[in-house]
Amino acid sequence: MKIILIGPPGGGKGTQAKLLVEKFNIPQISTGDMLREHVKNETNLGIAAKGYMDSGQLVPDQLILDMMETRFQKSDCKNGYILDGFPRTIPQAEGLDKSLKKIGHQLTNIIVLEIDDNIIVDRMGGRRVHAPSGRIYHIKYNPPINHNKDDVTNEELSIRDDDKEKTVRDRLKVYHELTSPLINYYSNKNIVSTIDGSLKIDEVNNKIINILNNKWLKLE
Repeated sequence: MKIILIGPPGGGKGTQAKLLVEKFNIPQISTGDMLREHVKNETNLGIAAKGYMDSGQLVPDQLILDMMETRFQKSDCKNGYILDGFPRTIPQAEGLDKSLKKIGHQLTNIIVLEIDDNIIVDRMGGRRVHAPSGRIYHIKYNPPINHNKDDVTNEELSIRDDDKEKTVRDRLKVYHELTSPLINYYSNKNIVSTIDGSLKIDEVNNKIINILNNKWLKLE
């Protein structure tokens, strides 16, 4: 199973990825984590990436793809993997196809979580945080005992900049602009499945597992 999960910020993609990791014993490969590991271990790829980062430039796609090729061939990827945060653009998707072909791999599933923007804004905009402890509340789904007060210290809760409505809507706009072409690109390969991301977590997870199991049986 070689899977890409696509979904809007706040759409539950991270939660579903963790559940799939546990269910199928496959790693979730984050380009950010991978990049940090290479830089920390001072690999040739990490040293090259650090040069770009230190000069304030974006790490080139090809360098990320070279790291991914190395990662895909590790033993924990023998049953497959879930890609997190990559690809985000058509050129990245095309580059990924070439890298996978080079090592004899092929994507099996693109899972798209669809969810209305207003639901995302409601989910993220309702979050409140107690900054000193990191405790998170939600005004609708997990409200504090006292209005806008931390349950433990009774201190004021705050809303993170990332959760403010304008920020959330700006992020969603970027997501839609980048993702629509990506979904069309993979639709042509007949590996895209779309799921209603507004359902309960376990319902979404069951639908994803059914899709993956059905595809796996066909591959066998």
